[in-house]
Amino acid sequence: MSREVLLLVDALAREKNVDKEIVFGALESALASATKKRFVEEEADVRVSIDRQSGEYESFRRWQVMDDETFETPELHIKLEEAQKRDPHIQLEEFIEEPLENIDFGRIGAQAAKQVIFQKIRDAEREQILADFMERNEHLVSGTIKRIERGNAIIEFGKIEALLPRDQMIPKENLRVGDRVRAYLLRVDRTVRGPQIVLSRITTEFLKKLFELEVPEIEEGILDIVSAARDPGSRAKIAVRSHDQRLDPIGTCVGMRGSRVQAVTNELAGERVDIILWADEPATYVINALAPAEVTSIVVDEDKHSMDVVVEEENLAQAIGRGGQNVRMTVEQSAEKNEQEFSVIRDLFVAKLDVDEEVADILVQEGFNTLEEVAYVPLEEMQAIEAFDEATVNELRSRARNALLTAAIANEEQVEHNIEDLLKIEGMDEETARTLAGKGVGTQEQLADLDGDELVEMTGMDAERANQLIMTARAPWFV
Repeated sequence: MSREVLLLVDALAREKNVDKEIVFGALESALASATKKRFVEEEADVRVSIDRQSGEYESFRRWQVMDDETFETPELHIKLEEAQKRDPHIQLEEFIEEPLENIDFGRIGAQAAKQVIFQKIRDAEREQILADFMERNEHLVSGTIKRIERGNAIIEFGKIEALLPRDQMIPKENLRVGDRVRAYLLRVDRTVRGPQIVLSRITTEFLKKLFELEVPEIEEGILDIVSAARDPGSRAKIAVRSHDQRLDPIGTCVGMRGSRVQAVTNELAGERVDIILWADEPATYVINALAPAEVTSIVVDEDKHSMDVVVEEENLAQAIGRGGQNVRMTVEQSAEKNEQEFSVIRDLFVAKLDVDEEVADILVQEGFNTLEEVAYVPLEEMQAIEAFDEATVNELRSRARNALLTAAIANEEQVEHNIEDLLKIEGMDEETARTLAGKGVGTQEQLADLDGDELVEMTGMDAERANQLIMTARAPWFV
């Protein structure tokens, strides 16, 4: 039987191109899950260890060592005092184990074992493929739309699937299944289903990468895109400079008969791209950026980091841009926005710290935006505020910590309430309910929205029980 284990591990590792250790771990999980089924009347924590050389395996039931305050479940936990009677050197959070009779490898329930093993291997495959992709440091992705889910596009390239969210698509573009598209790798999210690549077609980095693709001189380092701005789907601007005086940076990016810039525009669903010359001198740079509108005069206020730009009335529409593209916010709008943000934070401090508006204003003016900052920034930073003495600082920190503690207790009470609701579901146990509530699944409806793989991943339960719980949660759907 031990030889059968080794042969199975070797075959799966070769077939799926994953490390043998992944397969060993998956097989141990499957054996442990099957062994747990012996304990019908109670919960049990089971560990199975397979010898990597011989294929022999051992099974153990274990209890985690807890102190009197954290001790909860006798089936899973053991108090430190009792544990030390068995092992004088045992410490908190460690485990006391006792051997169990091994379950027959040939009778563990082939389907359940296969599901656990293959799920682990699929996860490992995804991780390995993603790791290989990330090592290549590629940011411009080209693939085919495999399907559309709730307005979001799933892009397939090679063996990888990536998500292009609706809000990262160019406005008004109509993407369909089967279309080939390019996008920029925005980020990698970690989800219960594993890593998820998120793409974007509206970021300025996507615009830069497209020009790098079309203009070899950029990749060679002869040209630079110093800055870029976009109103996705409408208009974009890039500022370029050349490291070779013999090379015209604008003409190089435009290409013969506009071929290079037109290729970028086509990829951006018709978005017009203006190419301007970068200048180290800010006033010259602004004049270049506002072209073709002619600037009559420009006054630079270096202290306020601002400029007053004057154009003739006939050039005003060009300078402002269609729909106000070049002027995003007036001074009055900016001041109003800052005042609104200031007011929200001030009201938070007044309510949660029980202080008057004067004290709250000082905190906001000193750069404090959250209760966490008031409670936990280095003490010397708050003591440096001239308006506060040491007693005031200590009181503010104490009140902030109390407010955070109150919020945490309220959140814990909500979790406990969610646990009570989940326990009303037939087949639910307290440990599973607590695990789910801690991960944001606090109602029968939220549980019903999960699929079997998600529930297995979140709780570690076997697939059969996960599917049964989900079907029970979905029962109201069919009434």
